[in-house]
Amino acid sequence: MVLPELRRSAPVLPVVLLVALLALPVPADATSSGGGGGGTGTVADAVSALVVGFCVVRAVRAGRRPLTRTAAVLIGMPVVGITVAAFGASSASTGVAGAARYLQIFVLVPAAVLTLIRDAHHFRLLAWSFVALGLWQGGIGVHQNLTGTGASYMGEDIRAVGTFGSTDVMGMATVVSYGLVSALALAFRPHTPRRRPAAVVCAALLTVPLALSFSRGAWIATAAACTTVLLLAGVRRAGRALLAAGAAGVVLVAGLGVGSEMLEERLSSITQVTDTPDQSVTDRYTMWAASVDMWRGQPVTGVGLKGFPEHRDSHASLALSAASDTAGAGSGFVRQPLLSPHNMYLLVLGEQGLLGLVTLAGGWVALLVCGVRRWGRQRVGGGAGGGSGGPELDCALVACGLLVWQLIDFVYADIGGPSTVLTAIAFGMAAWWAVGARERPGEAGTR
Repeated sequence: MVLPELRRSAPVLPVVLLVALLALPVPADATSSGGGGGGTGTVADAVSALVVGFCVVRAVRAGRRPLTRTAAVLIGMPVVGITVAAFGASSASTGVAGAARYLQIFVLVPAAVLTLIRDAHHFRLLAWSFVALGLWQGGIGVHQNLTGTGASYMGEDIRAVGTFGSTDVMGMATVVSYGLVSALALAFRPHTPRRRPAAVVCAALLTVPLALSFSRGAWIATAAACTTVLLLAGVRRAGRALLAAGAAGVVLVAGLGVGSEMLEERLSSITQVTDTPDQSVTDRYTMWAASVDMWRGQPVTGVGLKGFPEHRDSHASLALSAASDTAGAGSGFVRQPLLSPHNMYLLVLGEQGLLGLVTLAGGWVALLVCGVRRWGRQRVGGGAGGGSGGPELDCALVACGLLVWQLIDFVYADIGGPSTVLTAIAFGMAAWWAVGARERPGEAGTR
């Protein structure tokens, strides 16, 4: 029983290994600084290169096109803006390093994942690996909060960061959010009543470490993604689920007082953009303005890859503190330089101009449109197996949910850190659902 299952899952196991590697502790010097990253890279980055190389060799040996035309266009679009921006970098080494990182995350790894996923079984295996990784990192994060061994937050070492450390506070929040959205979507898999309670329990458990991450951007993105999943699953289901979630929130926060004071303060800070905002909000909006100013100077091609740190001070106001304080989670006090605007769209706009933003973000929006259209076709047609939403309804919900989460989170974050590899895998999964080729029954066994 085990061997046939392994044989069936073999094509996608290299990607599952990539996800599993993110459960390992990450050296402090491997944390990327954003915008294409500094850092020394991680084991997951090295393995992702091996996975891409394996897919290239397999495609050459097979002698056939691995991607559909639509997939090749949408995934390959960013190459144009990245290449032009690389030539505009301050040095050749900087341009090559930045281009390599962008191509890895937005082109090569997503394309490799798309070609390795052959059916819904492979897709669901990856989704469950997201859930497992989220539970692992979330469990470590909850332990950090309870024992006071997390990252520093408001003078206390209580911020849940998992194995990513205090210099990458968004790492655990990203992993847990992916797991929560995936678990919620997997709960709607048709004709599997026994697995539904497990998925619901996993989703509920992951809300705890997500709250303890104190990541405002992850909270907003997760709320939007879960709402999207519920609406695509059905309006009635969405209403019942939202009522249940609201009741649970009232019981946990108002009734039991689970982190109510700090969570309430963190939530209220989201709207404090003009009325006495904290320094982190001031820094973020100052860097956003600096990115827009860079774009105005070079509207088509931007200032070049990884050019934000070099041009930041000449475009930012005096309100910018230029660094943030990090401590805890096994690390001492560190002044972390602000080398990116913490907004992926503005980072691309400033460094790659309109050309880069249109080719990169345009491809993401197109993937989301194609994914929703395919969900609509299967929901109307009932899929090959009939039933509400078709037999791959959960795959549609996972793909659209992850994509919505990432597109919203990019308003508050950019690429950087070990968890960025997981972002590339999520884009590959979304691409498989939206524009990936489907194998005919029995085709996988003849390969």
